[in-house]
Amino acid sequence: MAKQCTICKKTGLMARKLNKLRGKYNPSPKKRKYPNLQWVKVPIDVEKKAFRKFAGKRILACTKCIKTLSKTK
Repeated sequence: MAKQCTICKKTGLMARKLNKLRGKYNPSPKKRKYPNLQWVKVPIDVEKKAFRKFAGKRILACTKCIKTLSKTK
């Protein structure tokens, strides 16, 4: 299973925190950051177009999409 939102297709990204030490940046390792995905059941009577094809199904969605979904109720 891919770590990807089924609605907005948000995936992980590579991130790096640069630490400054005595005027120069320390080399730091890259770290992959994943979206906050959660299982959610989309209601059947959804009004927004983006969610219509998932109506009545249980999907993995990022928290931003879940927040948008709750606003349409």
